[in-house]
Amino acid sequence: MEKYVSDDSISGKVLKLEDLVQYQQDSVVSRAIIQGEKGTVTLFAFDEGQSLSEHSAPFDVLVQVLEGAMEIRIGGDPNKVSSGEVLIMPANIPHSLKATTKVKMNLVMIRS
Repeated sequence: MEKYVSDDSISGKVLKLEDLVQYQQDSVVSRAIIQGEKGTVTLFAFDEGQSLSEHSAPFDVLVQVLEGAMEIRIGGDPNKVSSGEVLIMPANIPHSLKATTKVKMNLVMIRS
């Protein structure tokens, strides 16, 4: 049986994801809302110009941009992703993220 932790302060409530994480000047803020052995759901708020350096993950990752716009490089190829759009970052391919505006995103990783 999978063990997971959910944020009890929001469990069972109807909420807007973008309201659950706040911008901080010159920072990237994250908030795990579900975390388990088989996957995670994490919200991020990037101040404009903030980034995550190139890295890879052993599993596919779904990124859903909730507000703003960002550039996500996958294997060096740039992808512009804006509010309301999603992008799947394939497993084991280096990727990086940079906020071209203030941006909030939802990141979902399912481990297989």
